[in-house]
Amino acid sequence: MTNTSRTHQSGQLSMYVLIFSAVSLIVLSGFVLWADANMRAVFRDTDRAQAFMSAEAGIEYYRWHLAHAQTDYQDGTGGAGPYVHTFNDKDGNPVGSFSLEIAAPPVGSTVVGITSTGGVAANPGITKIIEAKMAIPSFAKYAAVIGGNVRFGAGTELYGPIHSNGGIRMDGISHNLVTSSTTTYDDPDHSGGVEYGVHTHIAPTDPLPVGSPPAPPPSRSDIFMAGRELGVPSADFVGMTQNLANMKADAIANGFYRAGITAPGYEVVFNTNDTFTLYRVDSTVTPPSGCTNYLSQSGWGTWSVNTRTSLGTFPLPTNGIIFLEDDVWVRGQINTARVTVASGRFPENPSTYSSIAVASDLAYTNYDGSDTLALISQNNINIGMVSDTDLRVDAALMAQNGRVGRYYYRPPGGGLNRCSPYHTRTRITSFGMIGSRERYGFAYTDGTGYQDRVIIYDANLLYSPPPSFPLTADYYTPIYWNEAK
Repeated sequence: MTNTSRTHQSGQLSMYVLIFSAVSLIVLSGFVLWADANMRAVFRDTDRAQAFMSAEAGIEYYRWHLAHAQTDYQDGTGGAGPYVHTFNDKDGNPVGSFSLEIAAPPVGSTVVGITSTGGVAANPGITKIIEAKMAIPSFAKYAAVIGGNVRFGAGTELYGPIHSNGGIRMDGISHNLVTSSTTTYDDPDHSGGVEYGVHTHIAPTDPLPVGSPPAPPPSRSDIFMAGRELGVPSADFVGMTQNLANMKADAIANGFYRAGITAPGYEVVFNTNDTFTLYRVDSTVTPPSGCTNYLSQSGWGTWSVNTRTSLGTFPLPTNGIIFLEDDVWVRGQINTARVTVASGRFPENPSTYSSIAVASDLAYTNYDGSDTLALISQNNINIGMVSDTDLRVDAALMAQNGRVGRYYYRPPGGGLNRCSPYHTRTRITSFGMIGSRERYGFAYTDGTGYQDRVIIYDANLLYSPPPSFPLTADYYTPIYWNEAK
């Protein structure tokens, strides 16, 4: 007799086994698929990380390349990119590659653009892209940098960092950091004991420094709105001398050069169509009766053009350098131009150093960094006697051996008009930077000169200075980094 109960139970058990096996198989397959997906994800993440390291290696490689070939933007090939390199591991085995695209800096700028695309040999479909910019900082890192003691009088407002190798008396208002290479000094403008290297006479005046080194001066945020620092490294004016000789050579090779002439000098007038008109200055304005060099200032004169003769209109030079081996007057307006006007006489002799003068507006059209102008003189940058009463000078002003400023023109007195009406002017606005080896100044303590002085720093000058502007380092610094992909 057949045991139907046992047969029924065996059939149920088989069905349970089948169901359990199917579920187990499904679960196990899910685990396998999940493990496979996770492994693939881990490999993809590893490949992405490897591609990123390849791209980053491309940026570091080209930074190294620029350190050894500062002006090579073609990876040593002499041809157009992209430039592909293999990326090896520590044992020298190839694990990926990077492809470089290099954007050379515009004329005068030091900003090099680098785009590095990194790949991995194990998965060619995965790439990472890094965009970076490298640049060499220029001497134009300050709104004003002075080689010796300086006084910023009442009525001066400064926007941008200020530095002096000597002491600074600040009776105006500074919106940025003020620094001096000295901790204390004896201010030559008055008698008394030594004072802080950066100090003010606006009440309440700073206490005299005590101790060695002295205790920090009080904050005075009403004058030094971003603070002040003492004993910082000096700016190197001496190192700029050779730079002027190099500018002359560059102007002769691929710029605009004119030798000295038997006349007061040249006048450069910029036009907004990428040209400039060059004049021979035939005579300068004669000082009014009684207008004399009362302070016995070296090189004193009106520094104002009286008569001139046109020598022609010329396109701005390819390398942006205009070098004139004589005294120079400059005015006009540029539009999307990068230009340096340099003046010097060689062989160098302090008795024949040349200067540059400005008496009328010298302006930019654009203030986004596309307009950049420098005036670099062997001696002084002068603001002429017959100057605009409201004068604007958009430029980096650099007096390598002299000073940036205006001579003293005597006010009326003793029944004489003297230098009137030119002894006082209303307002001068400097947009760019001022570099003055000697004490700078557009006004005097008796109220002559420009009553209001506004000095505004053009931050574009730091890494995108005018052509051949002095630099402060020999190596490139990263200024921008972005993971584009």
